[in-house]
Amino acid sequence: MTKKQLIPAAVLLILSVLIVIGSQSFLRPCVHEDGSFGSCHWAGQALLGLGCALGVMAALALAVRRAGFGIFLSALPVCVLGILTPGTLIDLCHMSTMRCRMVMQPAMIILFAAALLCALTGAVLSARKS
Repeated sequence: MTKKQLIPAAVLLILSVLIVIGSQSFLRPCVHEDGSFGSCHWAGQALLGLGCALGVMAALALAVRRAGFGIFLSALPVCVLGILTPGTLIDLCHMSTMRCRMVMQPAMIILFAAALLCALTGAVLSARKS
């Protein structure tokens, strides 16, 4: 892996850590007063899993010397799923003023879109002949 490929892999790892930590803390979905779980809770759990998978892929991209292209390529559908999960694949609360719609959804879409760009950049750089 060249130095140019290390940068997208490192940024992808940082973004995945932000996704994992954020989905459970500062970007978490709504918390119901009665302790029940809404569908937004399950969207947050799905985002946690996708963030973990993305983190493993980013760590592998950093650790495995010659497997960069395949790992970056496999991260692309994970990022697309992360973009589509909150609100499209898993419904969120119906009120637009709820935390899941105002905080979690836009933040996760931005984080996964940035991860998608990093993975795409890494794949392109890995495919190029140096």
